[in-house]
Amino acid sequence: MLLLKLAFRNIFRQRRRSLLTALSMTGGYVLCAVAVSMTDGTFKSAIEIFTLDHTGHVQIHQGNYLQRPKIYKTIDLASQIVKSLDQSPLVDSYTLRVFAPALAYSDHGNTSAQVIGVDLDREKVTSRLAKKVTSGAYIDQTVDREGRYSAMIGAGIAEVLSLQPHDEIILISQAADGSVANDIFSVGAIIGSKDSIDKLKVFLPLSASQEFLSLEDKVHEVSLLIRDDDRSQEIAKALQQLLPDLTVSPWQVIEASFYQSMQTKLRGNRFTLGIILFIVFIGVLNTVLMSVLERNREFGVLKAIGSKPAAITGMITLEISLLALMSVTLGLIIALPIISWLATVGIEYPEPVEFGGIVLKAVKGEISIHVFLIPMMAILISSIAVSIPPGLRAARISPTEAMRSH
Repeated sequence: MLLLKLAFRNIFRQRRRSLLTALSMTGGYVLCAVAVSMTDGTFKSAIEIFTLDHTGHVQIHQGNYLQRPKIYKTIDLASQIVKSLDQSPLVDSYTLRVFAPALAYSDHGNTSAQVIGVDLDREKVTSRLAKKVTSGAYIDQTVDREGRYSAMIGAGIAEVLSLQPHDEIILISQAADGSVANDIFSVGAIIGSKDSIDKLKVFLPLSASQEFLSLEDKVHEVSLLIRDDDRSQEIAKALQQLLPDLTVSPWQVIEASFYQSMQTKLRGNRFTLGIILFIVFIGVLNTVLMSVLERNREFGVLKAIGSKPAAITGMITLEISLLALMSVTLGLIIALPIISWLATVGIEYPEPVEFGGIVLKAVKGEISIHVFLIPMMAILISSIAVSIPPGLRAARISPTEAMRSH
């Protein structure tokens, strides 16, 4: 209790130095908290774009389909997998897909395309496909009077082939049985823009694509959204044990290049945080050293009346600890509204930024416990560590020499 009283007395007695030290630690805390929030927010936004756009959190394939896609590498027991996924409390939603390269024709020309058959109802709640419709309407599984299914085509195909909703598009591909697949479809909707990732894609109802490619009830991919996206790797391993004959991959494996690039960026941001903290610590160390040098007589008197070196070191450490605690408390009060604004409103880029194949138009911060806790622990622990060397120096002061100093 006596050390605590002395620590508070010394903090307020050296108001100018204490204020400078507190401002340094408070500013460092706010900068670190904002930096952590923006880093986590950018990472989360990019992951959300990837997973909700097409990958999902976890995907299921046959063998090495992910590395070497072939039309015959299909999941044959899709109905059994669907039953298992429906009963799983970990899975939020899922969708079934088939893929095939194709040539698209119209009266105005031809172009290459990628045919993607999707479970239309499940796709609505698993990806953002329905939100990408820029012209026409999201299709269903019904056929028109001439027995043609509707298709949703990318804006790139629509531009090259001069197609609009209700026009006809001819698709030619290779079926799974080796025959030539060809059919006429009605354009129900146009997806995205001519520069989007979906510009050369043709989306068909799952049953229509299976019939078109002679796949019966087989699929190439099952894409899942899970309730806790931070556990995607863990849940992928659990599903892999339940489905040993298939390949279950988390999004970190599916989009390995993006994941590695984001990890590199995170390491760079941690280095930046380290520099901020280093500057703060140098300022704190300088202030503490100057304080110790100015208080030589005080420490000499304390040692002369019998104070132990450990008590003097503890007093200095306690002073800095209290100052750090008050600083991070003030920093928390300042940082909370700033981070709340960044998390809700964010900062819009002057121009869209492409990173790892993802176009970001704005960046938002992340608000969570660790955004505030990580800088807090870093400031507190490092401030205590910085106070130890000056404390040891003060503890070694000779009372005789200290009493002679001015």
